[in-house]
Amino acid sequence: MEWERKNVLIVGSGISGIGAAGLLHRAGAHVILFDGNEKLTEDEVRRKLAESQNGQGAESQNGQEAGSGNAREEADGAAWAEIYTGALPGEAEGRAELVILSPGVAADTEFVQAFRERGIPIWGEIELAYHFAKGRLIAITGTNGKTTTTALCGQIMKDHQDGVFVVGNIGNPYTLEADKTNEESVTVAEISSFQLETIHSFRPDVSAILNITPDHLNRHHTMENYAAVKESIAKNQDKSGRCILNYEDAYTRAFGERTSAEAFYFSSQRRLEKGIYLENGDIWLADGGAPIRLLGVREMKLMGMHNVENVMAAIALTYSVGVPLPEIVHTVKNFKAVEHRIEYVASIGGVDYYNDSKGTNPDAAIRGIRAMDRPTVLIGGGYDKGASYDEWIEAFDGKVKCLVLLGQTKEKIAACARAHGFTDIVMTESLEEAVSICAEKAQDGDAVLLSPACASWGMFPNYEVRGKLFKELVGKLEDSV
Repeated sequence: MEWERKNVLIVGSGISGIGAAGLLHRAGAHVILFDGNEKLTEDEVRRKLAESQNGQGAESQNGQEAGSGNAREEADGAAWAEIYTGALPGEAEGRAELVILSPGVAADTEFVQAFRERGIPIWGEIELAYHFAKGRLIAITGTNGKTTTTALCGQIMKDHQDGVFVVGNIGNPYTLEADKTNEESVTVAEISSFQLETIHSFRPDVSAILNITPDHLNRHHTMENYAAVKESIAKNQDKSGRCILNYEDAYTRAFGERTSAEAFYFSSQRRLEKGIYLENGDIWLADGGAPIRLLGVREMKLMGMHNVENVMAAIALTYSVGVPLPEIVHTVKNFKAVEHRIEYVASIGGVDYYNDSKGTNPDAAIRGIRAMDRPTVLIGGGYDKGASYDEWIEAFDGKVKCLVLLGQTKEKIAACARAHGFTDIVMTESLEEAVSICAEKAQDGDAVLLSPACASWGMFPNYEVRGKLFKELVGKLEDSV
């Protein structure tokens, strides 16, 4: 595509929108940046743009600066961008030749539909970055496990070669890195369902769908829609590409029969003729010839069956792009848990505290509970994404001794818990209060687990902020002992 002086409208000024703006500016396009938040000012958006262009906003995975801008651009407040907040003037809307949606902007709104009806292409940040990127691409989606699998894949690739970029929903926009890639690069991308809504030509060399369980139904409306969006990560692949799939997930197993890519499975419950599988505590590879034992689960630093599945997926992905098995196994054995995902925080008075703030839906939170091996005081609740909490409550299975609730969903969750016969419930107004209650309830030999089964929105900007505050509050408990 010819970018010089092309009028491109970016909707949303979060890190994805800012990254997209910088990439387009470097390509010579005319950037129109719009954010519907009336509380934002033009100066605030310009400052974010300037900081990103000057390399202050992010750093690439191989240590390069995040932007090609300079001090002059910071000084003039990114004057190259046309910026609107609150409302977009009709004249500016009419000049748009391409619209780039940030992931937080739903693709089915009337605002977006108006562009679609005029024949204006609607892309997401991931699609935009893909048009600029070079080299091989590994792309990972799934309801749960994306971040751990992406981080582990990225580490395996970095240990194997230079020029590796870990991008996407993991917190580093693809657009910040795309024009730094070359033919020898490998990009490892965590892709959310929101990002997959707006892909068109996006085509990974190897993709993965880890699992599909109910989530974001307030955005996607039905499980059928949600599953279809997740499956679209492989829609442009053919038999020259491979799609890694969870054999024990009904959605992904069925998708393996339909995908145009080569399906390659992993399984935690059965031996596979072709794929990665768990048997008697060991992980095996079957890919023609005799199966090869790779490592034992006890040799890993990651805990929980969900992480065994994440490891098998990461092995399958990196093996599929040619990393030697001994190198893969070495990295896996030394890889530690991702922050905010069943992350050990501290032991205070014989009580172990775990931060699982990334447990933002019931299925993820079930995995958090299953990873606990002792009586647990559980912190739950947050933003309501329209999920059902029955299976989460059922997973308590005598392990959860007290449920401490906060946020928009606390009454809904409490009612669900009582319907299942669980009554040891404490309502709180803040995370500070919740941690204090947990410290009172937990006894020597117990665990305290923050695994909310809900998004953080409404109380926190994101799950990272929620998890960091939890760790700070636990640190204050430790200091007071």
